[in-house]
Amino acid sequence: MLSFDHAVLAVADLDEAGERMLRDHGLDSVPGGHHPRWGTANRIVPLGAAYLELMAVVDPDVGRRTELGRAVLELTADGEDRWFVLSLADTDLDATARRLGLEVEDGSRVRTDGSVVRWRAVGVEDEERAGWLPFFIEWQVPDELHPGRTPVDHPIPPEGIGRVEFGGDPRQLGAWLGDGGDELAIDVVDGGPGLRAIAVALADGSELTLRPAPARDPR
Repeated sequence: MLSFDHAVLAVADLDEAGERMLRDHGLDSVPGGHHPRWGTANRIVPLGAAYLELMAVVDPDVGRRTELGRAVLELTADGEDRWFVLSLADTDLDATARRLGLEVEDGSRVRTDGSVVRWRAVGVEDEERAGWLPFFIEWQVPDELHPGRTPVDHPIPPEGIGRVEFGGDPRQLGAWLGDGGDELAIDVVDGGPGLRAIAVALADGSELTLRPAPARDPR
């Protein structure tokens, strides 16, 4: 089973991006942690079962040596925030890896309190994943430690990611997601490939659509 887990927004400066998210959209964020492997760090915008991840390169020497770090640097070279990638929670990650012929990779990051959160993922940096397609994740933490559950007081009450908009080939996306993608609220629109918009579901039944600078395929 697939569901929306998180969407990554590439930003040039984490604190400034967090302030904009709160000022412009009423969504607060908290410090996340560091990814030493990629030279990046993040802030988390908790939404309940899902979250938004603001990601910036904080160690350029490391970032420039990794595909993920280079993609974030390229997307934010002009100082604009841009959607980077969507992550889907996958209840049968090993089956997805077999279907796509990919390896399952272990990941982790150190939180600001020194604790470590861990996950398993498929397709994060694999050459077989076109840069605009989602990757798949399985968290290895208790539900209450999922980043989306982080306590925060939003001026508006979000209830997860309700809908996602992509530019790209719908057949390519469908083949990548397999049967599990049929239940996801994904709109594919005309234009170049890339994550275009994230619609945050709100408690009153409405949606808050986040559409930053025009998407660009990071590869």
